[in-house]
Amino acid sequence: MVSSRTATAVAGLLLSLAVSVILWWQFDTFLFFLVVPFVPFLFRSQERPPVRECPVCGFRTRNEEYDYCPRDGHRLD
Repeated sequence: MVSSRTATAVAGLLLSLAVSVILWWQFDTFLFFLVVPFVPFLFRSQERPPVRECPVCGFRTRNEEYDYCPRDGHRLD
C-alpha cells in the first residue's frame, strides 16, 4: 500500500505539471521551474523512531533518551 507521503508527493507532482502546462498554454511562457522544484521536498524520507508510551499516565514521546516516564517513573512501553 502506498504511504500518504508518497501519495501526496505524486499528487503534487501531477498537479504542478498540470498547472505548468495550463500556464504555458494560456500565457505562452514556460513556468515549469516555478512550480515543480518544490516537489522533491515531499519525497524526503524521514525515519522517525516509534512512539513510546507510559502505561500509567499516558505520557508519549519519540525521544529515544527517555527510558522512564518523567511524570511517574514507570518504564515506557
